Parts: sequence; C-alpha cells; structure tokens
Amino acid sequence: MTHTEIEITAELVRDLLRDQHPDLAGHPLRLGARGWDNQLWRLGDDLAVRLPWATPSADALLREEHEWLPVLAPRLPLPVPVPQRLGEPTERFPRPWIVTTWVPGTPADRAPATRAAEAADALAAFLTALHRPAPQGAPAGRDRGGPLADHAEGFAWQLASATGRGLVPDPDAVRAVWEDAVTAPEWPGPALWLHGDLHPANVLTADGTFCGVIDFGDLFAGDPACDLAAAWTLLPDGAADRFHDAYQPSPDTATRRRARGWAVLKALACLLIADAGLRGLPGGKPTWGPPAHAALRRLTATIR
Repeated sequence: MTHTEIEITAELVRDLLRDQHPDLAGHPLRLGARGWDNQLWRLGDDLAVRLPWATPSADALLREEHEWLPVLAPRLPLPVPVPQRLGEPTERFPRPWIVTTWVPGTPADRAPATRAAEAADALAAFLTALHRPAPQGAPAGRDRGGPLADHAEGFAWQLASATGRGLVPDPDAVRAVWEDAVTAPEWPGPALWLHGDLHPANVLTADGTFCGVIDFGDLFAGDPACDLAAAWTLLPDGAADRFHDAYQPSPDTATRRRARGWAVLKALACLLIADAGLRGLPGGKPTWGPPAHAALRRLTATIR
C-alpha cells in the first residue's frame, strides 16, 4: 500500500463537502473503514463518502464506478452503494472522490453467512443479474477476468510464501486445484459485467445470509469465472452445488474449474494479508484468515 501524503480527517472531508456539496456538509460524519484503495466515511444515516488514499489507480476506478454503477444498480437484487455525487480534485485534495448510498450490514469476514441455502440463492440471484454482456467501452480488469495462466507466477509465489509461513497444510492439493483450473478451456462467450473483487470483506451479511455487496472499484467486463469463485470463498460448506444450480445459465464444467482457480488465488492472497495483520504489518487484516482457510479446505476437498 502506498498511502497518500494527505491525511484524511473528518475536518478535511467536511471541508470538501462544504466546498462542492454544501447541502451535505451538515450531516454527522464518522470513519467507516480504510480499504486498499479508498477510505469510507459514513455521512448521516444513508450516505457515505469514498476518498482514494492508498493506490494511484484508485482515482480512475472511482470515476468508472461513478459512471457505470448507477446504470447497473437498478437490476441488482441486493443493495449496493450507488454513487450520488462526484467530488472533483482541488488544491486541498487533488484527487476525485464520490458520495454513495450507505449499505447496512456486517462484512462477511466478521460475520460469515451461516444459512447455506439462503446465502447460495442470494449470491446466485445477484450474480445472475449482474453477469450480462457489457457494452463496448466498459472498463477492463486491472489483472482479473482474463486467462488464469497469466497468473501462474503470482500463484507460485503466493503458494510458496503461504506454505513457508505454515499457512497451507496441503500445498500439493492446492497446486492440483490450480493446475486443473489453468488447463480448463477459456471463456468462449462475450465479456460480462463483473464485480471483480468478491472477497468476504466486500459482501455484507445479516441474519446468516447476504444483505449487500460493496466496493465496486474493480467493476469491469470479463470471464464470469472470476466472480463465480465466490461459491468457494463466501458460502458455507456444502452450498456450492445449490449455488451452481441457482445461477443462470448454469456454469459449465470448464467455467467451474476456472472459478476454482480464481478462488485459490483469492484465498492465498487473503491468507497472506491476514498473516500480515497478525504480525502487525501495514495493510494486514487478521479477520481475512478464517474464511480463506475455510475456502482452501473446501477447494482441496474437490480434488480429493
């Protein structure tokens, strides 16, 4: 993570609102979360302010989210943070920022889904609605949605790092899942709209099932297998088959194989991020560990 040199404070956020959206400046304001790309500040009961703070690419991603998500949101069956206002760069804060709706719920890394059938149906309905052919000019993924083989070097590094730290009990089984995925036929269809970053911290739960999806900064068009990895990384044990039956059109064998490869990449990355958090390193998130371990256990069971 490369943090911005500008410290983002409540005073700064309120000043930005006062300058560009003064009708919102009087609402109560408090820090919501610090993500990889953006900070999230809750604004009153129903809104939030997203400001880039850690990565240079966040500026363009926010503008793409502001442009495209309002078009997609009306057809999605779960609440999502719909952009309402755009803040332009100024001398005080030389980066764009947005005001979105606030989505209530608890991130799934802190409160995993426990009602398997309801969660599988909710996730399948959401991705069925989202995964539609994207128009020409839709954003491309930063490093996702294309051939898995492009990530072979990254997979090898992640697996070696996680194994070296004692985080992977059966690296051969993990490698077998990956090798099966990279040999699957590539996606033959049109590029579909994808969330692109469906890890547990970006999906919200309530009463044991999913109640919202957040952080569409990676919204792009590509192979749906990238999102379908969520069957392994988000759902409780035994729910993947119900998800695949409910998702339409039902994914073919090759797509399921590629999805397992994307799930392995996501799980290994989350393991390393969780381990960094346990060691007190910047950007580490200890709560990402348990769902990542559970995902790898489910994935390797498919090989055995």
